[in-house]
Amino acid sequence: MTARLAAAAFCVALSPVTLSAASQDELVEALQIPRIVGIMQQEGVRYSEDIAADMLGEGPNAAWSANVARIYDAEKMEAVVRDEIAGALTEAETEALLEFFETPLGVRVVTLEVDAREAMLDPDVEEAAREAYRDVAGTDAPELARIEAFVAANDLVERNVEGALNASLMFYRGLADGGALEMSEDEMLDDVWSQEAGTREDTSEWLHGFLMLAYEPLSDAELADYTEMSESEVGRALNGALFQAFNRMYDDVSYAMGLAVARQMSGTEL
Repeated sequence: MTARLAAAAFCVALSPVTLSAASQDELVEALQIPRIVGIMQQEGVRYSEDIAADMLGEGPNAAWSANVARIYDAEKMEAVVRDEIAGALTEAETEALLEFFETPLGVRVVTLEVDAREAMLDPDVEEAAREAYRDVAGTDAPELARIEAFVAANDLVERNVEGALNASLMFYRGLADGGALEMSEDEMLDDVWSQEAGTREDTSEWLHGFLMLAYEPLSDAELADYTEMSESEVGRALNGALFQAFNRMYDDVSYAMGLAVARQMSGTEL
């Protein structure tokens, strides 16, 4: 299960300090977290159809659809993300982040990111974004060069690959705990690690295509300002908080999906 966490992403773990509810809610809304989670829910439901086709023989049925709806519950997914963000940022960091994300540039970049991710729900748009990246990959094309600093500053490829591999491991654990997979933890780790190269290639292609699509309307100066903000202390704190939050959400969902597949295969009710 691929964990794509690029939206509004900036990576340092900080001591947990509880935020005021008002500050937390303002930041979550400024980052458009509810909308991002809704898009991830749609991605997950679509992915569940592939899982059913690959692993359940006859594909999705009513029981499977009901399990998927229970697992990909946007309200519960959002609650996990909110809780993790609240535990990872200080009050001062939250206020500093709000100062940026409530500026015209801050509002614009988040909206561009979320609009692009929503657009890429359309397979044709996703393929076009990937193709745009493939056309310039390995070159010094300006449309690629302008986003590479942002990708590197936020360690986006490594963080997304790590999240994807961890989510795959959690899926295997769900399968194993449900009795559909007989593998030791070491065997699962070996199998997941064998996916690293392919996961890295797919993640890099999707990520670069996504960012090229999202940031195309930004001027070089605007993107440079956004990159500079992401390299700041509060930017790195936000990056860490977001990856922590979405990784936790994906891990929970991935384990539940593995368990659901196992129970569906055995005919056991969840």
